[in-house]
Amino acid sequence: MRFEDLSIIEPIIKALHEEGYTEPTPIQAKSIPLLLKRNDMLASAQTGTGKTAAFAIPILQHLYKDRQEDHRLRKVRALIITPTRELAIQIAESFTTYGKYTGIRNTVIYGGVGQKVQTDALRNGSAVLIATPGRLLDLMNQGYISLKDVEYFVLDEADRMLDMGFIHDIRKVIAALPQKRQSLFFSATMPKNIVELSRKILTNPEKVEVSPVSSTAETIQQALYVTNKSRKKDLLLHILQDKSMDQVLVFTQTKHGADRVVKNLSAQGIQAAAIHGNKSQNQRQNALNHFKDKKIRVLVATDIAARGIDIDKLQHVINYDIPNIAETYVHRIGRSGRAGEEGMAISICEPEENAYIRDIEKLINLKIPVIEDNPYPQTDKAMTAKEKKEFKKEKQRKKQEFFAARKKNQSRSHSSKEKKSRRW
Repeated sequence: MRFEDLSIIEPIIKALHEEGYTEPTPIQAKSIPLLLKRNDMLASAQTGTGKTAAFAIPILQHLYKDRQEDHRLRKVRALIITPTRELAIQIAESFTTYGKYTGIRNTVIYGGVGQKVQTDALRNGSAVLIATPGRLLDLMNQGYISLKDVEYFVLDEADRMLDMGFIHDIRKVIAALPQKRQSLFFSATMPKNIVELSRKILTNPEKVEVSPVSSTAETIQQALYVTNKSRKKDLLLHILQDKSMDQVLVFTQTKHGADRVVKNLSAQGIQAAAIHGNKSQNQRQNALNHFKDKKIRVLVATDIAARGIDIDKLQHVINYDIPNIAETYVHRIGRSGRAGEEGMAISICEPEENAYIRDIEKLINLKIPVIEDNPYPQTDKAMTAKEKKEFKKEKQRKKQEFFAARKKNQSRSHSSKEKKSRRW
């Protein structure tokens, strides 16, 4: 099947061909015809299968065809909500790419940066608005955005949106939308809360599921190293000795963990940068651009920050920390092997994460091959429940002692300053 077989208009076909796209992915082939008929949709497809084009192309086509009889293209006619800044930027780039010959403009808004550039763009008018929930509600409350003309609404990465606690924001936005609209939910996984929310918002939706929920792409090879916690950084360096791994996305569980990995790699002469919530938007975007341009070899990311990362032909993903939620593993490794390309996902597992690996293997119904050629094998044992309890108690005790000592020192310092002030 080719894109021409999906009744897509010539201006969009021309843009697709210029990008080298000739055949739609399964989610696109199934979704586009239904969405061109203006049906509501609840779609589930694993990450990296082309969900953005699946909803962007029909929306652009509707707006293009409507423009002859409707002069409201300076007003927001299509709203796409997404959980992260990176993903919002990525979607906006896709709308710009696919719609370059349609004359349909888009604006992207997100938090973490000043709002003036965004509000100026809104004043100039755009038919398509891509937004993160917080900044959208903020600008709505300030009177910069009206949703009364919205005819096409997309909730992208719906599962992650709910995981991040955006449910109340989403409900506020939906309450401001016109009742008559086309609504689409796109999600990598389809947990019960997504299905329940969809029943309240979608009208007789078409359901599209391209692959089994929480499956991994067949084009991605998976491998597992088991080691001790103290040797993880050494093992990562050992893996990166393979010079063919010229572009590697590394996942950590925490922001501080990401910074530590970057520090360790940089000390060994490996160019790396971190991308997480404590970084400014400019820092995050610069790191992402440098990674795309291969100016840095390793990008270290937390899960939320990485949700919008889309790197053409990215082959290597490393789980430096194993996620404690099995579905997150699917999202992570789906950054590689996108759109039918080959990928390699390597996981580094310490004793306390052995149980997480078992959960992942149960979810994906696959035994992840263990690499035997490992200079730092796992020798430590996972703590028992009793040991974990004692460890947490000791950690809490040390934390309390630390803050008590700091408070005492601050009190002494304050008292000393008061005495000095009296002398003067």
